[in-house]
Amino acid sequence: MDLLAALWDLVAHLDRHLGELMRQYGGWIYGIIFGIVFCETGLVVTPFLPGDSLLFVAGALWAATGRDPLPLAVTIVAAAFCGDNLNYFFGRFAGLRFFKPDSRLLNRRALERTQRFYARHGGKTVIMARFVPLVRSFAPFVAGLGQMPYARYIAFSIAASLLWVGLLVYAGFFFGNVPLVKNNFSLVVLAIIVISLAPVAIEFLRAHLRRG
Repeated sequence: MDLLAALWDLVAHLDRHLGELMRQYGGWIYGIIFGIVFCETGLVVTPFLPGDSLLFVAGALWAATGRDPLPLAVTIVAAAFCGDNLNYFFGRFAGLRFFKPDSRLLNRRALERTQRFYARHGGKTVIMARFVPLVRSFAPFVAGLGQMPYARYIAFSIAASLLWVGLLVYAGFFFGNVPLVKNNFSLVVLAIIVISLAPVAIEFLRAHLRRG
């Protein structure tokens, strides 16, 4: 319960926590943000870290402190690039170890379906996954596991990162300090999280109804 309370406090007051880190660490804030984005995109086990909300809040704080958002955007794109590469190659070269012949889910047939899916829809999936929390953390691993050609994967990955960062960081930079948004900042951050998670919830509901 203490962990859940801490995560809720982090999400609900992300602007306050990030602002405090900026005051304490100065220029090192770029390294901190790099580390958070890298872990969220590069490590399958950390999908709970803030992503969309972090970008929006950071953009707003950069505007409030008169900083140029371009170095922030470049830092986040670089972090996403590094994280995606680690995750992709882990899936490509170590992912097969998770597949067992007698497993109901992770078996050879599931692997073949994954490979066929990424052969047909890989580019679209990589771009769409960038905007969906949880899915964003697993998509590079699955792309590597599905043997999506690296050149094709990384091209779509970079395009998705540029679009993701460009939209969210600059949305925060230009709109985060508008009085209506600033006075309801926690609600706006929560709304971003809810909207981001909506596709996951809808797909889960659809799967549940199909099984029913």
